[in-house]
Amino acid sequence: MDLKSSARAVRENAHAPYSNFKVGAALRSISGAVYVGCNVENVAYPEGTCAEAGAIAAMIAAGDREIAEAYIVADSPEPVPPCGGCRQKLAEFAESSVPVTLATVDGAEFQTTVGDLLPGAFDAGHMERR
Repeated sequence: MDLKSSARAVRENAHAPYSNFKVGAALRSISGAVYVGCNVENVAYPEGTCAEAGAIAAMIAAGDREIAEAYIVADSPEPVPPCGGCRQKLAEFAESSVPVTLATVDGAEFQTTVGDLLPGAFDAGHMERR
């Protein structure tokens, strides 16, 4: 299955009883495997966990460590970028040049990269002492 179809399908599984804002994400790792995630809200944390975080967790659980491409879809008027936390998570597991497609359920798409989503990303190099 391609990333677009995978993200759209998993979006239907989102648990969003508070916001009614379902998001689906699909990642292709450098191994070629596709991992999916959807947002999950709960009463204690109504903003929930993000779709991108779920897909990254699935990738890590399967033993992959590097993202080659990402696709994120939501039912919004315009494509919606990931939250700040998910931008950092994407930057942790993807090169800055990795393509990211942001999409709506109506078919609008915006092409960007991990680096454009999070310029100046914090990484392990910032913790090195000289």
